[in-house]
Amino acid sequence: MRLPLIFIMITVVIDAMGIGLIMPVMPDLLTEVQGGSLANAAIWGGVLSTSFAVMQFLFGPVIGGLSDRFGRRPVLLVSLVVMAADYIVMAVAGSIWLLLVGRIVGGITAATHSTANAYIADISKPEDKAANFGLIGAAFGIGFVLGPIIGGLLAEFGTRAPFYAAAALAALNAAFGYFVLKETVTDKIRRPFRWARANPFGAFKALGQFPGIRKLLFVYFIYQVAFGVYPAIWSYFGKARFDWDPAMIGLSLALFGIMLAIVQGGLIRPILRIFGERGTVIYGHIFDVMAFTALAFVTSGTLALILTPLASIAGVITPALQGIMSKAVGDDQQGELQGALTSASAVAMILSYSVMSATFAFFTRDGTPVYMPGAPFLLSAVLMVLALIVFMRSNMARRVTDD
Repeated sequence: MRLPLIFIMITVVIDAMGIGLIMPVMPDLLTEVQGGSLANAAIWGGVLSTSFAVMQFLFGPVIGGLSDRFGRRPVLLVSLVVMAADYIVMAVAGSIWLLLVGRIVGGITAATHSTANAYIADISKPEDKAANFGLIGAAFGIGFVLGPIIGGLLAEFGTRAPFYAAAALAALNAAFGYFVLKETVTDKIRRPFRWARANPFGAFKALGQFPGIRKLLFVYFIYQVAFGVYPAIWSYFGKARFDWDPAMIGLSLALFGIMLAIVQGGLIRPILRIFGERGTVIYGHIFDVMAFTALAFVTSGTLALILTPLASIAGVITPALQGIMSKAVGDDQQGELQGALTSASAVAMILSYSVMSATFAFFTRDGTPVYMPGAPFLLSAVLMVLALIVFMRSNMARRVTDD
């Protein structure tokens, strides 16, 4: 299964790169398309990003449910082909509305992250699921690092170049998958597609019927909100607290992405062997509470850079939680579960951007009672404590990991 696994990881890398690849050119592209000011471009940039996340929320369970019914292979290959075509449309778009349509379609195709996770669940033994989910996290970290770097380099060839590059990557990976990807959904685990379960609310309701899994979904969601503090305010935090320039901010983000890939792709296995899935989640939360609290009060840029890769160690939480929940549901529900987690992540991203940005703005505005750029990190630490308390009270986490 080595070549199919490589295909799955490349797919996740492309999903992650697809966001960062176009970020460096978006201000210039939006200004070019509508001819407005940079401030107006920023507003439309927020609209495009939000629409992308909303589509992931709405279609995560749909894509996951379709893969439970028709198989992982057709869903992944069709999504990559549509993704390639979508990037071509965005590359030639001459209006803001066509770009908006492109981001909406892009959000739907990026929801295949759930199908990629379901494929990993299909090919993994129960004891290997958490570690293999870590590979998905590592692939996402690699894409997170490579996207902005490659996008910035390609921007030298024009604002449309990154879109053509993203289209080529998606098309080439679809061709690769056509030859190497084997279907894992057999008639034994194939499941009828039903709209009642294929919407995020229906998926959460169906999964919530499993004793205790509702608490684990809540822990997963709260963790995603807390961890979203990095993309939400890190650039502004670095500027306000340490007066970092864009190059230094980019370097710190790349450092975080690299460490996240190392943790989830390599360190996750020995950590799981030592602590087990439940212990990994517990100690990951404790470590993140300490890291977030330290970042809230740090005044040294050098110390912040040291804390940045250390904070990425908490990246073990996601694959460990996924492993616990994946073992708690049936083989015919892996796509539905991963789709629900994709929706939860999308909502968490939207909420985190709003709450963390508003918190940062309040504690850094003129006349604020307490000037504290690190306030969002303190809020994240509180959220992590809440998630840890709920997890510790979850009997399912104890029962699944003890079996």
